[in-house]
Amino acid sequence: QQNPRLRRAETPSQNTHPHPKPRPPKHSARNRDSRPPLAPACAVLTISLRRGGIRGGEMAPLVPSSQPWVEKYRPRQVKDVAHQEEVVRVLTNTLETADLPHMLFYGPPGTGKTTTALAIAYQLYGPELYKSRVLELNASDERGINVVRTKIKDFAAVAVGSARKGGYPCPPYKIIILDEADSMTEDAQNALRRTMETYSKVTRFFFICNYISRIIEPLASRCAKFRFKPLSEDVMSNRILHICNEEGLTLDAQALSTLSAISQGDLRRAITYLQSAARLFGSSISASDLISVSGAIPEDIVKSLLVACKSGEFDVANKEVSNIIADGYPVSQLLSQFLDVIVNADDIPDEHKARICRKLGEADKCLVDGADEYLQLLDMASETIRALFNIPQGLVF
Repeated sequence: QQNPRLRRAETPSQNTHPHPKPRPPKHSARNRDSRPPLAPACAVLTISLRRGGIRGGEMAPLVPSSQPWVEKYRPRQVKDVAHQEEVVRVLTNTLETADLPHMLFYGPPGTGKTTTALAIAYQLYGPELYKSRVLELNASDERGINVVRTKIKDFAAVAVGSARKGGYPCPPYKIIILDEADSMTEDAQNALRRTMETYSKVTRFFFICNYISRIIEPLASRCAKFRFKPLSEDVMSNRILHICNEEGLTLDAQALSTLSAISQGDLRRAITYLQSAARLFGSSISASDLISVSGAIPEDIVKSLLVACKSGEFDVANKEVSNIIADGYPVSQLLSQFLDVIVNADDIPDEHKARICRKLGEADKCLVDGADEYLQLLDMASETIRALFNIPQGLVF
């Protein structure tokens, strides 16, 4: 006997049309023409990567032209460091034995101190062992006494092997590079003394500073000292011309001389000015372009201030000082360039030069302490007038 539920299911419903209109298939030609095609999943992923790299998990590759030229043309070997013949000769002979003492590199900025330390580390360990064998800390890192007692001490205490790898010497010690060590506190430097003595067999320290007088004597006496000289104009010009040839820049003789003058023996600063000028003014760079990107004050502005002082009239000097302040020129930079003009002037007696230079030093110290730029520049101009016309200073309190 048939189940009544099955009979009701097989019986067509009264509301159902006896001949229903067949539905078009999903993939008919009409539907394909009216609906836009779907992009495959791989295409959608490619679009998301190109439009921001958020979902892909990787950033877009760095454009080669955006790399700083300071890093692009940094020497990779000690022998390529410019104008430090004595340092290069001694370190090259030392690298042959791979037995290095603690070292102290000191000298003006931009002369190759950090470059030399990094080149030594790369030549000893190579790119594979560099990260595990070298610890580099500079002024941007925390280097107080607690860091010396924990991070530096823990890194220095671990012994390493002397397995020669990839053709590099790989000596059985590590290197700790402390850049701008003269900014470390005296307590932190004192805490390093015991660490240097205890772990001298497995760790070497490289101290880099601008002023050796700010390194305590117990640390300085434990290191081999290397002085880095400011680069001469000839050496700097050769390096700058090499970069210009590599980058396709045109630099005339006057612009090259101007770049050497405003960088003051600092090759890093010169390369930075050159790259900034190339970005702003194109492949042809003039002396005025370099002055504008360097922040240096035009020479005619400095000379006009001296001419106003030579007139002997306070109102003329005050007007020139007001114009300089209104134009937004930094007074500290003006004092430095005014000093060069005074020292090189042939029509000013030495006694007057000494008097003006003394006032320049006092004004610079006041500016460092936060004094008003207008008042200090006006005071310096007034003292220059008194010195040029041999007017007594008056009462000194």
